[in-house]
Amino acid sequence: MRIAVDVMGGDHGSAVVVEGARLALRAQPKITTLYLVGNEAEIQAALGRGHQRDPRVVVVHASETLTMEDKPLVTLRKKKDCSILRAVELVKDGQAEALISPGNTGGVVTAATIKLRPLEAVERPAIIAVIPAPENEFVLVDAGANIECRPAHLLHFAIMGSVYSREILGYRRPRVGLLSVGTEDVKGNELTQEALKLCKQVDLNFLGNIEGHDLFANGVDVVVCDGFVGNIVLKTCEGLANSMFRWLKQELTKNPKRQLGALLAKGAFRTIRQRVDAESHGGAPLLGLNGNVVIAHGSSRERAIMNAIGQAVQAVQNQINQVITREILAATDRLRAVSTNLAAVHA
Repeated sequence: MRIAVDVMGGDHGSAVVVEGARLALRAQPKITTLYLVGNEAEIQAALGRGHQRDPRVVVVHASETLTMEDKPLVTLRKKKDCSILRAVELVKDGQAEALISPGNTGGVVTAATIKLRPLEAVERPAIIAVIPAPENEFVLVDAGANIECRPAHLLHFAIMGSVYSREILGYRRPRVGLLSVGTEDVKGNELTQEALKLCKQVDLNFLGNIEGHDLFANGVDVVVCDGFVGNIVLKTCEGLANSMFRWLKQELTKNPKRQLGALLAKGAFRTIRQRVDAESHGGAPLLGLNGNVVIAHGSSRERAIMNAIGQAVQAVQNQINQVITREILAATDRLRAVSTNLAAVHA
């Protein structure tokens, strides 16, 4: 298995990404080649700080970096030798089967979409975010790749999310819900109403419309929305989780009695923190392209990079793109047959 890692885009420098890659090599014996893409001098210096160099590591030099402040489409035209483009090209050329980047999300999405192109019958790629809930983990899709969508895009997101939930997370028949402002079919805007009709006609365990309060009540395994709504939901969940832990810490340290209670409940707090730890997943897959792409958070430390690489390995092992292609083509054929039958009835 061949994996490419863009080492230049993270907030903590290339050395952190290189160390995360080193940890991944120890944890993933199926990796045969790991390309470290970026400034060669920095990468070699980071490799030199560790122990004996793993023979599976191949350094690919890139003289430029796409920063968080860069406007993706404009900058990618100027920075032809940036690390994310070089990593994407390794996948495009068949030298790597997957890539990981902690860089500019817009830049990763743009570069991967332009170079790799969508899978057959897929119109738009989508970002998958796995969000822990008390009794399950649900998939949020799209989590930020597509601000403006058509109903067919949401249908494809629903299928991709269902495939990921089943093949990677292990849910036998994932429950799929369309995020809206009410559960009734007539609720929502034109986009969600039309997407609802499409999702009802294909082979999904589709529950219909769901609301925000359903997300953490074990009512759904796949939450479907456009990228604008999805990114707001994702950032709100992240912010709320961080705020709640800070708030609890403040309240539980106010007096000795509360401190004693906090000490007794320490194990429970540790379990919850482990469940909501974003580094345990490592990144967000970008599904729907001819290649496996995982976008790690810019603030990722070594363990997050290691787990992001682990996600990419899982995607390759489970042939996630082949499954998505097969199921979206089947859904397209089914919708076409329904449309033909309706036309015959009204003829």
